[in-house]
Amino acid sequence: MKILIIAAMSADGKIAESVDQLSLDWTSKEDTRFFIDKTKEVGTLVMGSTTFATIGKPLPGRRIIVLSKDDSKEPRFSSIETVPPGGSVEFANKSAEELVADLGHEGVESLVVGGGSSVYSQFLQAGLVTDLYLTIEPVLFGAGIPLASGFDRIEMSLVDVTKLNDQAVLLHYQV
Repeated sequence: MKILIIAAMSADGKIAESVDQLSLDWTSKEDTRFFIDKTKEVGTLVMGSTTFATIGKPLPGRRIIVLSKDDSKEPRFSSIETVPPGGSVEFANKSAEELVADLGHEGVESLVVGGGSSVYSQFLQAGLVTDLYLTIEPVLFGAGIPLASGFDRIEMSLVDVTKLNDQAVLLHYQV
């Protein structure tokens, strides 16, 4: 299975200044467009409950799986109108390996890991990631949340560099 990490990062390697910060507060519209297009292309998007809370709703044309150890964080949708056509949200209290195995049995061929740091870390620690798409935005936070941690060195190969606009670049690496 192809497992892609998609993340926007500051030039000093942070995915946010704080846990409740929206990426839309500091990322480019071109990065947002890439995220939308790539996640719609792949179809299945995995994220943690904190990241989902910053989005707060299903995304059209994508299946979102929220990894959460705390069932009380599951949002409740008040009516069917709050769920966009073709978008769904599921909650799973599973390890990255268990989730990938279950999705493989369903016939899922690829998925996007869309954050946050804890979920990125789980997939990298398990050795499941095949590709990373990292947008580097022209900002330095100085402090904040790293992309991931808690894993041994991972060697990657640069596949492509795309200039998204005059300031931001998208790096595509294969593991």
